[in-house]
Amino acid sequence: MKTPSVEEHHVRGYDGTLLAYHVVGEGAPILLCNGLGGSWMAWSHQIRYFQDRYRFISWDYRGLYRSGPPANPDALRVEDHTRDALTVLEAAGAERASLMGWSMGVQVALELFGRHPERVANLVLINGVAGHPWDTVMNLGFMGHLLPPLIRGVGSFPRLAEKVTRRLVHMPETVQWAKRLGLAARTLDDSIFQRLAGSFAELDMKTYMRILELLGEHDASRYLGEVDVPTLVIAGDRDLFTPRSAAERMARRIPGAELLVVPGGTHYVAIEYPELVNLRIEKFYRERGWGAG
Repeated sequence: MKTPSVEEHHVRGYDGTLLAYHVVGEGAPILLCNGLGGSWMAWSHQIRYFQDRYRFISWDYRGLYRSGPPANPDALRVEDHTRDALTVLEAAGAERASLMGWSMGVQVALELFGRHPERVANLVLINGVAGHPWDTVMNLGFMGHLLPPLIRGVGSFPRLAEKVTRRLVHMPETVQWAKRLGLAARTLDDSIFQRLAGSFAELDMKTYMRILELLGEHDASRYLGEVDVPTLVIAGDRDLFTPRSAAERMARRIPGAELLVVPGGTHYVAIEYPELVNLRIEKFYRERGWGAG
């Protein structure tokens, strides 16, 4: 699949951090709230399908990919990324947008709604939870106690983590093993996944692991009952990281939320079953009056 032609821009965040943001398409704005493991490239199928009707705006989280390191090394919480999202929206000239979040981006989108509901037209929440994500991994409650110290431990040896990561992502059999182990569906778009893996290999793992650690402490559940904009929740029924049951609980707590569970989908449904996901989002936008009729 041909890579979309995306424009890159830069803007200073609230504390002076240099943020890279990306714009493509035309029409009603959609703010892409990325997962921690990917840039705008993870949304390539959605961008190509919708770019003639919607303007996609994305940004790289501070310290990752094309964005610079945070001016304050401790400013890596979801709340900091949310403030960056507002900066990017303003730089792109978008007063109000649809928020489309994947994985970590679900928490960012919900936090942005909770703090600035007037900027949010609707929510599309994919493969994510409202908060404390480690508590739901594999539906094993003890993961909430096991993973935080493990993440801190890995973060204590960033150079070793970078070496191991680069070796793994450049091994051609890694994707196949992910499929065999059920971490990804056999329909996964390998080309997109490989591009994401290539960029992931260049990350500063100390910053990445710190963001991951702080993500586990975040909880936007308090906002769920206050959501008064149209919301679509999309989950995979084989997602080990943010299981279907967690998505169903989140959807039940959001008034009027719609839910799509993708049979066979894992944590990467947007690049495993893009046709189904795109058609469902298209239906949601059309029925909720967002964008061109």
